[in-house]
Amino acid sequence: MPVPSLPPAPSLAVVGSTARFPVGRIFCVGRNYADHAREMGADPVREAPFFFTKGPHAILDAGGAQGANLPYPTQTANLHHEIELVVAIGVGGADIAPEAVADHVFGHAVGIDFTRRDRQDEAKAARRPWDMSKSFDGAGPVGAITPGGAPLDGDSAITLDVDGVRVQSGHLGAMIWGEAELVAELSRWQALQPGDLIFTGTPAGVGAVGVGARLVGQVDGLEPVVVTIGDRSVPDNARS
Repeated sequence: MPVPSLPPAPSLAVVGSTARFPVGRIFCVGRNYADHAREMGADPVREAPFFFTKGPHAILDAGGAQGANLPYPTQTANLHHEIELVVAIGVGGADIAPEAVADHVFGHAVGIDFTRRDRQDEAKAARRPWDMSKSFDGAGPVGAITPGGAPLDGDSAITLDVDGVRVQSGHLGAMIWGEAELVAELSRWQALQPGDLIFTGTPAGVGAVGVGARLVGQVDGLEPVVVTIGDRSVPDNARS
Protein backbone atom coordinates (compact mmCIF):
# COMPACT_ATOMS: atom_id res chain seq x y z
CA MET A 1 0.00 0.00 0.00
CA PRO A 2 1.44 3.42 -0.91
CA VAL A 3 1.83 6.16 1.67
CA PRO A 4 -1.50 8.04 1.65
CA SER A 5 -1.76 11.70 0.80
CA LEU A 6 -3.67 14.00 3.11
CA PRO A 7 -6.95 15.62 2.08
CA PRO A 8 -6.89 19.40 1.56
CA ALA A 9 -6.56 21.35 4.79
CA PRO A 10 -9.84 22.98 5.87
CA SER A 11 -10.15 26.69 5.24
CA LEU A 12 -12.68 29.51 5.51
CA ALA A 13 -13.61 32.46 3.32
CA VAL A 14 -12.30 35.91 4.26
CA VAL A 15 -14.56 38.93 3.77
CA GLY A 16 -13.17 41.29 1.11
CA SER A 17 -10.48 38.87 -0.09
CA THR A 18 -10.05 35.96 -2.47
CA ALA A 19 -7.57 34.44 -0.03
CA ARG A 20 -8.79 31.84 2.44
CA PHE A 21 -8.00 31.40 6.13
CA PRO A 22 -6.33 28.01 6.76
CA VAL A 23 -7.76 26.29 9.82
CA GLY A 24 -5.37 24.47 12.14
CA ARG A 25 -6.82 23.75 15.58
CA ILE A 26 -10.20 24.44 17.15
CA PHE A 27 -10.51 25.40 20.81
CA CYS A 28 -13.84 25.96 22.57
CA VAL A 29 -14.70 27.40 25.97
CA GLY A 30 -17.53 25.96 28.02
CA ARG A 31 -20.29 27.75 29.97
CA ASN A 32 -19.14 31.30 29.24
CA TYR A 33 -22.60 32.94 29.50
CA ALA A 34 -24.32 32.93 32.89
CA ASP A 35 -27.77 32.17 31.46
CA HIS A 36 -26.43 29.18 29.53
CA ALA A 37 -24.56 27.91 32.60
CA ARG A 38 -27.85 27.98 34.52
CA GLU A 39 -29.78 26.13 31.81
CA MET A 40 -27.09 23.43 31.87
CA GLY A 41 -27.45 23.06 35.64
CA ALA A 42 -24.22 24.82 36.62
CA ASP A 43 -23.51 27.72 38.96
CA PRO A 44 -22.47 30.72 36.80
CA VAL A 45 -19.80 31.96 39.16
CA ARG A 46 -16.73 33.48 37.55
CA GLU A 47 -14.63 30.36 37.83
CA ALA A 48 -11.57 30.00 35.65
CA PRO A 49 -12.60 29.21 32.05
CA PHE A 50 -12.27 25.62 30.86
CA PHE A 51 -11.55 24.55 27.31
CA PHE A 52 -12.19 21.58 25.05
CA THR A 53 -11.27 20.91 21.42
CA LYS A 54 -12.75 19.88 18.12
CA GLY A 55 -10.71 18.23 15.38
CA PRO A 56 -10.10 20.09 12.09
CA HIS A 57 -12.55 17.69 10.42
CA ALA A 58 -15.29 19.45 12.40
CA ILE A 59 -14.96 22.62 10.29
CA LEU A 60 -17.82 23.23 7.88
CA ASP A 61 -17.50 26.22 5.56
CA ALA A 62 -20.96 27.71 6.09
CA GLY A 63 -20.73 31.26 4.78
CA GLY A 64 -22.79 32.87 2.05
CA ALA A 65 -26.54 33.03 1.53
CA GLN A 66 -26.90 29.29 0.94
CA GLY A 67 -24.42 28.24 3.62
CA ALA A 68 -23.72 24.55 3.97
CA ASN A 69 -25.48 21.24 4.40
CA LEU A 70 -24.83 19.15 7.52
CA PRO A 71 -26.22 15.64 7.26
CA TYR A 72 -27.69 14.63 10.60
CA PRO A 73 -24.77 12.98 12.45
CA THR A 74 -24.66 9.31 13.28
CA GLN A 75 -24.65 8.06 16.88
CA THR A 76 -27.12 10.62 18.19
CA ALA A 77 -30.84 11.23 18.45
CA ASN A 78 -30.46 14.62 20.16
CA LEU A 79 -28.35 17.05 18.11
CA HIS A 80 -28.09 20.45 19.84
CA HIS A 81 -27.09 23.86 18.47
CA GLU A 82 -24.93 26.45 20.27
CA ILE A 83 -24.35 29.79 18.50
CA GLU A 84 -20.93 31.36 19.18
CA LEU A 85 -18.56 34.17 18.31
CA VAL A 86 -15.39 32.67 16.80
CA VAL A 87 -11.97 34.31 17.11
CA ALA A 88 -9.41 33.54 14.37
CA ILE A 89 -5.75 33.72 15.39
CA GLY A 90 -3.33 35.26 12.88
CA VAL A 91 -0.17 35.59 14.98
CA GLY A 92 0.86 32.87 17.40
CA GLY A 93 2.21 33.27 20.89
CA ALA A 94 2.27 31.98 24.46
CA ASP A 95 1.52 33.80 27.71
CA ILE A 96 -0.14 36.63 25.81
CA ALA A 97 -1.14 39.60 27.93
CA PRO A 98 -4.84 40.57 27.63
CA GLU A 99 -3.92 44.04 26.38
CA ALA A 100 -1.84 42.46 23.56
CA VAL A 101 -4.47 39.99 22.34
CA ALA A 102 -5.67 42.25 19.50
CA ASP A 103 -2.20 42.02 17.95
CA HIS A 104 -2.66 38.24 17.62
CA VAL A 105 -6.23 38.17 16.28
CA PHE A 106 -6.74 38.00 12.51
CA GLY A 107 -10.49 38.43 12.64
CA HIS A 108 -13.88 37.22 13.82
CA ALA A 109 -16.65 34.98 12.53
CA VAL A 110 -19.91 33.37 13.61
CA GLY A 111 -19.96 29.65 14.33
CA ILE A 112 -22.20 26.91 15.68
CA ASP A 113 -20.96 24.36 18.18
CA PHE A 114 -23.05 21.27 17.40
CA THR A 115 -23.26 18.68 20.17
CA ARG A 116 -24.43 15.09 20.39
CA ARG A 117 -26.20 15.99 23.64
CA ASP A 118 -27.39 12.49 24.48
CA ARG A 119 -23.86 11.14 24.08
CA GLN A 120 -22.42 13.99 26.13
CA ASP A 121 -24.91 13.34 28.95
CA GLU A 122 -24.06 9.62 28.90
CA ALA A 123 -20.34 10.36 29.08
CA LYS A 124 -20.79 12.84 31.92
CA ALA A 125 -22.88 10.33 33.89
CA ALA A 126 -20.18 7.68 33.41
CA ARG A 127 -17.43 10.21 34.25
CA ARG A 128 -15.84 9.60 30.86
CA PRO A 129 -14.41 12.06 28.33
CA TRP A 130 -17.07 13.55 26.04
CA ASP A 131 -14.85 14.33 23.04
CA MET A 132 -16.97 12.34 20.61
CA SER A 133 -20.05 14.37 21.51
CA LYS A 134 -18.32 17.57 20.37
CA SER A 135 -15.83 16.54 17.68
CA PHE A 136 -17.33 14.89 14.60
CA ASP A 137 -17.60 15.65 10.89
CA GLY A 138 -19.24 19.05 10.45
CA ALA A 139 -19.61 19.76 14.18
CA GLY A 140 -18.23 23.29 13.81
CA PRO A 141 -19.81 25.28 10.96
CA VAL A 142 -18.30 28.76 10.60
CA GLY A 143 -19.22 31.70 8.38
CA ALA A 144 -16.81 33.96 6.53
CA ILE A 145 -14.15 35.66 8.66
CA THR A 146 -14.21 39.45 8.94
CA PRO A 147 -10.62 40.74 9.37
CA GLY A 148 -9.76 42.96 12.32
CA GLY A 149 -8.05 42.32 15.64
CA ALA A 150 -9.96 44.67 17.92
CA PRO A 151 -12.57 42.94 20.13
CA LEU A 152 -16.15 43.48 19.04
CA ASP A 153 -18.36 45.88 20.98
CA GLY A 154 -19.97 44.30 24.03
CA ASP A 155 -23.36 45.59 22.89
CA SER A 156 -23.13 43.49 19.71
CA ALA A 157 -26.06 41.09 19.50
CA ILE A 158 -25.56 37.36 18.99
CA THR A 159 -28.57 35.40 17.73
CA LEU A 160 -29.65 32.12 16.20
CA ASP A 161 -32.83 31.52 14.21
CA VAL A 162 -34.10 28.02 13.43
CA ASP A 163 -36.65 27.90 10.60
CA GLY A 164 -37.21 31.63 11.03
CA VAL A 165 -37.84 31.47 14.79
CA ARG A 166 -35.42 33.19 17.18
CA VAL A 167 -34.16 30.53 19.62
CA GLN A 168 -30.97 32.07 21.00
CA SER A 169 -30.39 35.75 21.72
CA GLY A 170 -27.83 37.65 23.77
CA HIS A 171 -25.03 40.17 23.53
CA LEU A 172 -21.28 39.73 23.65
CA GLY A 173 -20.94 41.80 26.80
CA ALA A 174 -22.75 39.03 28.69
CA MET A 175 -19.77 36.70 28.34
CA ILE A 176 -18.41 35.78 31.78
CA TRP A 177 -14.90 35.94 30.35
CA GLY A 178 -14.38 38.46 27.55
CA GLU A 179 -12.49 37.78 24.34
CA ALA A 180 -9.15 39.23 25.47
CA GLU A 181 -9.30 37.34 28.78
CA LEU A 182 -10.15 34.06 27.05
CA VAL A 183 -7.38 34.27 24.47
CA ALA A 184 -4.85 35.29 27.11
CA GLU A 185 -5.87 32.44 29.42
CA LEU A 186 -5.79 29.84 26.64
CA SER A 187 -2.31 31.01 25.63
CA ARG A 188 -1.11 30.12 29.13
CA TRP A 189 -2.17 26.51 28.60
CA GLN A 190 -1.28 26.14 24.93
CA ALA A 191 0.97 28.21 22.68
CA LEU A 192 -1.37 29.60 20.04
CA GLN A 193 -0.60 29.25 16.34
CA PRO A 194 -1.75 31.02 13.18
CA GLY A 195 -4.88 29.25 11.94
CA ASP A 196 -6.27 28.49 15.40
CA LEU A 197 -9.98 29.14 15.95
CA ILE A 198 -11.47 29.86 19.37
CA PHE A 199 -15.21 29.38 19.97
CA THR A 200 -16.10 31.73 22.83
CA GLY A 201 -19.27 30.23 24.33
CA THR A 202 -23.02 30.39 23.79
CA PRO A 203 -25.96 32.23 25.36
CA ALA A 204 -29.04 30.41 26.67
CA GLY A 205 -31.57 28.74 24.40
CA VAL A 206 -29.63 25.72 23.17
CA GLY A 207 -31.87 22.99 21.88
CA ALA A 208 -32.39 20.10 19.48
CA VAL A 209 -32.71 20.32 15.69
CA GLY A 210 -33.85 17.69 13.22
CA VAL A 211 -33.56 16.88 9.54
CA GLY A 212 -34.71 19.76 7.37
CA ALA A 213 -34.02 22.51 9.90
CA ARG A 214 -32.38 25.69 8.60
CA LEU A 215 -30.22 27.60 11.04
CA VAL A 216 -29.06 31.19 10.58
CA GLY A 217 -26.65 32.57 13.18
CA GLN A 218 -25.58 36.20 13.38
CA VAL A 219 -23.37 38.59 15.31
CA ASP A 220 -23.66 42.32 14.63
CA GLY A 221 -21.11 43.40 12.02
CA LEU A 222 -20.18 39.88 10.88
CA GLU A 223 -21.26 37.61 8.03
CA PRO A 224 -23.88 35.04 9.10
CA VAL A 225 -23.40 31.30 9.42
CA VAL A 226 -26.09 29.31 7.58
CA VAL A 227 -26.63 25.56 7.98
CA THR A 228 -29.32 23.16 6.76
CA ILE A 229 -29.62 19.78 8.48
CA GLY A 230 -29.87 17.05 5.87
CA ASP A 231 -30.32 13.30 5.80
CA ARG A 232 -27.47 11.19 7.12
CA SER A 233 -24.56 10.82 4.69
CA VAL A 234 -21.12 12.36 4.32
CA PRO A 235 -21.15 16.06 5.38
CA ASP A 236 -20.44 18.79 2.87
CA ASN A 237 -17.20 19.93 4.53
CA ALA A 238 -14.84 19.31 1.65
CA ARG A 239 -14.83 22.88 0.31
CA SER A 240 -11.44 24.52 0.70
